[in-house]
Amino acid sequence: MPIMVLKASYVAINGVDRSANTSKAELAVEVEEKDVTTFASQGWKEVLGGLSSGGLAVTFKNDVAASALDSAMWALFGQVTTFEVRATNAVVGTSNPKYTGNILIKNWTPISGSPGDVNEASYTFPTSGVVARATA
Repeated sequence: MPIMVLKASYVAINGVDRSANTSKAELAVEVEEKDVTTFASQGWKEVLGGLSSGGLAVTFKNDVAASALDSAMWALFGQVTTFEVRATNAVVGTSNPKYTGNILIKNWTPISGSPGDVNEASYTFPTSGVVARATA
């Protein structure tokens, strides 16, 4: 099994490639565990999957120039918008699937840092609806 080092991941928010401002990307999904154990389970716990949810965690290096990252994200604050992430910025395929869906831009930090720091902040935007995986 090959091991991958992330070097040029692709992150798009609202249809715009934000990879140049992104230094971390992590898409995590999970499903609720619902206990359906009965006396017929013979002392063993039985579970089924319930509702699914997820989150897109990103670290953005902010750019406050006109029409740059800050103005775009500020306009999306409080809105549900689209996302797409891929392990590499190469063409989508069986070795580079894309994950798409919607996220809620629930917070934004336009300024973060001390003297000499990079103006960056980390976020976890919750998914809204289905997260899809595609290889074409």
